[in-house]
Amino acid sequence: MGLLDIFKKKDKNDNKTETVEQTQEVLTAEDVKALAPLYENVVLALKQVYDPEIPVNIYDLGLVYELNINKSHNVYIKMTFTAPNCPMADEVLAEVKRSVEDVPGVTGCTIDLAFDPVWDKSMLSDEAKLELGIDDDYMTDGFDYSNGVDSNSLE
Repeated sequence: MGLLDIFKKKDKNDNKTETVEQTQEVLTAEDVKALAPLYENVVLALKQVYDPEIPVNIYDLGLVYELNINKSHNVYIKMTFTAPNCPMADEVLAEVKRSVEDVPGVTGCTIDLAFDPVWDKSMLSDEAKLELGIDDDYMTDGFDYSNGVDSNSLE
């Protein structure tokens, strides 16, 4: 991010969108402590949004690259999808925005979609790996899964 963050704040009364320019805030330790409960509640809201094709929430899937909350309680999210051509992208983005803005204390939410870096399975949380039955040890057990050769037997 540059020195200026652009936040789009949706006015809940008249549904107009205005662009609010704001200098990047430096948060003190006290600010971070004060914002911690709100941050936790935003994470809980994100964990209620599920990828439509994978039975895991977007947060544990590793689709949220960045989550920032400023002193005005505006939330900024940089996120991705498992594939750039996700047919449900608009619906998921709308659900993320709605879920975050429903968190008490949040004044607005801006979401930027990014595909750099490209999402891959290494971004899964431990909870998501457990849910999907993915075991990290399979990559380090000496077996070359690409060609079916046990490298331990080659010694």
